[in-house]
Amino acid sequence: MRKRPLFIPVIAALSAMLSGGMALAAEPMDGRTFDEYTRGKTLFYGQNGEKYGAEVYLDDRRVKWSFLDGKCKEGFWYEEAGQICFVYEDNPTPQCWAFTKEDGRLSARFENLPGATELYEAEDVNEEMICLGPDVGV
Repeated sequence: MRKRPLFIPVIAALSAMLSGGMALAAEPMDGRTFDEYTRGKTLFYGQNGEKYGAEVYLDDRRVKWSFLDGKCKEGFWYEEAGQICFVYEDNPTPQCWAFTKEDGRLSARFENLPGATELYEAEDVNEEMICLGPDVGV
């Protein structure tokens, strides 16, 4: 009787572990994947169990962001070096994030200042993103 080489069961076991049970760290989303996931949606983000803000993802990579204070900023996003970078009307400096999808939700790590901000897509916050008009004064 011929013996099977040892490396075949090892490869089969590794393959089963990787495809079935063991979770690997999620890879950052590229621009195409990010656009497919977000376009047409309003996503609410949280940080450390608290509300952080919301963003509306429009066509042509346009966005509208709010810290849920009634003030909204329009902007756009683009992919650069494996990150999703946003530029808003009040700040020309790109704000770049690494987005991953974990447990069916987005997770975002701010790359301009690593360790500073990590956000996650909140489930159902039962709230709307409201943008009040421009400040009107006398």
